[in-house]
Amino acid sequence: MPVQRTANFFATADLLTEAMNNPSNTLELTADAGFVFGHGKTLDSLNATVVEIARTDIPVLILGESGTGKEVYARLVHRLSGYPDAQLKKMNCSILDAAQLMRQVHEGSRTDSEAHPVATLFLDGIDELDLACQRVLLSVLPDNHGQGETRNGFTRLISSSSRNLQGEIEAGQFRKELYFRINGVCLRLPPLRDRKEDISALVDFFLARHGSLMKKPIPALDNVAMEVFLSYNWPGNIRELENIIKKMVALGESRTALDDLRSSMNHIPKTNESTRVLSLKTAARAALRRTERELILKALERTHWNRKRAAQELQISYKSLLSKIKQTGLEKPDADGL
Repeated sequence: MPVQRTANFFATADLLTEAMNNPSNTLELTADAGFVFGHGKTLDSLNATVVEIARTDIPVLILGESGTGKEVYARLVHRLSGYPDAQLKKMNCSILDAAQLMRQVHEGSRTDSEAHPVATLFLDGIDELDLACQRVLLSVLPDNHGQGETRNGFTRLISSSSRNLQGEIEAGQFRKELYFRINGVCLRLPPLRDRKEDISALVDFFLARHGSLMKKPIPALDNVAMEVFLSYNWPGNIRELENIIKKMVALGESRTALDDLRSSMNHIPKTNESTRVLSLKTAARAALRRTERELILKALERTHWNRKRAAQELQISYKSLLSKIKQTGLEKPDADGL
C-alpha cells in the first residue's frame, strides 16, 4: 500500500522500513512517500533521489546550511538502505584529530552483537577535518565504489558538510582526491528561507510534538503570528524554527518568542552621519574580534574544551586564553545541549 504524505519533518522512515520488511505489503517508493515533509519541487526531487540511491552502496555527500536536516537525511538513507538490523556509526569530525579518527573508524566496525553490525559510517561535518585527518581517512576508504565494503567493515559512507567543499579545495583546505571519494551522490538541502511554503505545516508539527513531550497545552497562533514566521529569514533554518516553537510551548504563550523574532528583523544599524562615517580602524577591530572568537571556539571544540590544549593549538598562553574566553563570553555547552 502506498504511504501517504504527512506533516512530519522527521520522515516516515519507521513506516517505510516496516513496510519494506513485510512481504505481505507492497510499497510505492516515490517522492510522494513524504520522507521529509515538503510541498516544493526541490524536496520532491531530493526525496526521489533518496529512493533511487538508498539501496545501493554508493557514497553520499549531504550539503546544507546548519539546521537544514543533514543528519535527518543521513539516518533516512541508512534506514532505507536494506540493512534494517544494522547500525549507523556517527562521528563528529569537528572534535577529532588524526589518532582519534583512526581509532574510532576501527572501533566503529566492532559491535557487541554479530546480529547488529555497523553498516553505515556517517562523517558529520567532514569539512571540519584538518589535512592530517583527511589523509588518514583516505587510507581507510576503498579505492573504488560499489565494492560493498570498506577496509573496516562499513558498507556505506555518508558525509555531511555546511561548507562548499569545492571552495575549500581551491583554498587548499580540502583534498581533491577525498572529495571525489566521498561524493558519489550529492544531496543539497535547501535552506528554510527557500521553502517557506512548508513553514505552516512544520509549525503545526512542532507544536503538536513538543506539546505532547512537555505535556502542556498548545498555544494558539493567529494570522499575525504566521505573518511573522513567513517574514523572518530563518538563518538557523528548521532547527531555529523548532527552538522557537519549543519556547512557545514551554512558556505557554507566543508573544515573547514573536517579539524576539520581530526584534531580530527590526535590528537595523542607525544611519545618522556619525555612524555612517565609521573609521576603517573601528571596522577592522570589530572584524578581528569576530574572527578571534570563532577561532577560539573551534579550538575549544576540537579539544573537548581542554583549555590548556586549546591554548597550545592557538599558540597563546593559557592565561591569555582564559582572558579572551571571558572577554568574548564563550561558555562550555551542556552535554545534552543541541
